[in-house]
Amino acid sequence: MRILELNIPDSVDKNDSELIMQIAAKLYEDGTLSSGQAAEIAGLSKRSFLEIIGKYGVSVFSKSLDDLDSDIANA
Repeated sequence: MRILELNIPDSVDKNDSELIMQIAAKLYEDGTLSSGQAAEIAGLSKRSFLEIIGKYGVSVFSKSLDDLDSDIANA
């Protein structure tokens, strides 16, 4: 796992956990991460992550067939 350090302007009115969640949600949305990987980055359970991502404009329905197969197998 890599560590990334960002310098965010003070004018951005988001706390660290909100920014991390936005990044994880976007990486999940574009198929870069599975829901489990994105949840881990966000520090949440997979279920909690999937419950929250709608707030960030991301659908719980993955575009990745592998992720969908994994979700079905785990259901």
